[in-house]
Amino acid sequence: MLFPIRVAPLLRDLRGPAWRKLVDRVLLAPEASLEELAFCLMMVRLDSCLTCHTDSFRAMRGCSSCAVQVIRRFRGEDEELLECFERARDEVMAHLKSGRLRVPIENSIEVLNES
Repeated sequence: MLFPIRVAPLLRDLRGPAWRKLVDRVLLAPEASLEELAFCLMMVRLDSCLTCHTDSFRAMRGCSSCAVQVIRRFRGEDEELLECFERARDEVMAHLKSGRLRVPIENSIEVLNES
């Protein structure tokens, strides 16, 4: 399973101002933008989405409940979450630049051209 971006607005007010600013930035970004892809990658890692299966307890509770719980229980500071996001953003950028995409993602390519 992958992290559904539709859950992001529910996470906005769970942390401090830096986190809210990040979530707002992601929500304002175009669909499939570098920001959105990086946020999803970060949340997939934090929530362990890749080990979630349709018959698991986490899946039965739903992505929204899982993500809210993970962000609430994150023991680090907001700055650590922002660092996780920046690392994910760098990884997505490197992958996009590598040219190993099977299907081009228009908004992400536009971001690369602006860089």
